[in-house]
Amino acid sequence: MEQDNNINNMPAASSQQPLISVVVATYNGARYIREQLDSIIHQTYSNIEVVITDDRSTDETMSILEEYAVQYSNIRVYQNETNLKYVKNFEKGMRLAKGDLIAPSDQDDIWELDKLQVLMDHIGDHAIIYCNSVLIDAQGKEMGQQLSDIKRLDSFDSCLNYAIGNSAPGHAMLIRKQVIEDCGTFPTMIPHDYWLGFVATFNSQVYFLDRVMVRYRQHDANVFGAAKAADRTAPKAKKIAKTVLQEKARERIYLLYQKVPDDLVAEKKVFKALYESYQSFSLYNNFKRMFTFFAHNGPIMAYKRRNAFRRWLFCLKMFVKIE
Repeated sequence: MEQDNNINNMPAASSQQPLISVVVATYNGARYIREQLDSIIHQTYSNIEVVITDDRSTDETMSILEEYAVQYSNIRVYQNETNLKYVKNFEKGMRLAKGDLIAPSDQDDIWELDKLQVLMDHIGDHAIIYCNSVLIDAQGKEMGQQLSDIKRLDSFDSCLNYAIGNSAPGHAMLIRKQVIEDCGTFPTMIPHDYWLGFVATFNSQVYFLDRVMVRYRQHDANVFGAAKAADRTAPKAKKIAKTVLQEKARERIYLLYQKVPDDLVAEKKVFKALYESYQSFSLYNNFKRMFTFFAHNGPIMAYKRRNAFRRWLFCLKMFVKIE
């Protein structure tokens, strides 16, 4: 389902401004979506389109989206025929985007009104720029933490930064469209922003602007929120969960290894070593995995807020663990 309209209440766009596509992926987001849409449509950067893909919401989300689409002609709303889950829902929106640059948006955050303008002013030649965020609770009250207090946010240009984790969140990104094309098909078991940042490092630096431009809402319906954590209190549940996590880690490292271009010889070699060491807990593989982490702990653990001693302990732990 698509909603197109002729009424335009948006500011007139400058012909000199590149088009930015704000891609919003929604699913049962009626509680917060109005606040986020208001913060998007009132951006000081005027040449934007808003592409919204709804993943078969069962609440009032679609009626709210249709209301906004009637009022603003540069909002396009699509409802999926089936539930695609969040990675494929975001990918669909990005494929539908017409802009030179793409800004992914969660359905429950609130953007500073100059977010897009500030990111556009600082992107330079970078493939991706991302900013800092302040955490807010379900009622919109600041929680006294920025995302940089939890993860080490920085600029980086090595795909090894994505070997086991990700520090650049999609809700804070502005992305050149070429990155979307370079990504190919998004794997469903890797978050979309993880995959985007990983692929971007093949040809460019992912640039961090240490400025809070997003109010990042935390609540029990977040995709990665507390409500999504499995109940692992029973010993049997712990064993099953550990096995599942190990298999997912093996699949993730294989996908990353396969995607790294052959011309990135050094990085490809590291991912190959990790991929091989993830196959089992044999003595040989355990030593290989641990030594690989020791040799490349700087970029691999760049997103973790750990001192040198804790990094060393983490590498030791890889002898008996697949991350």
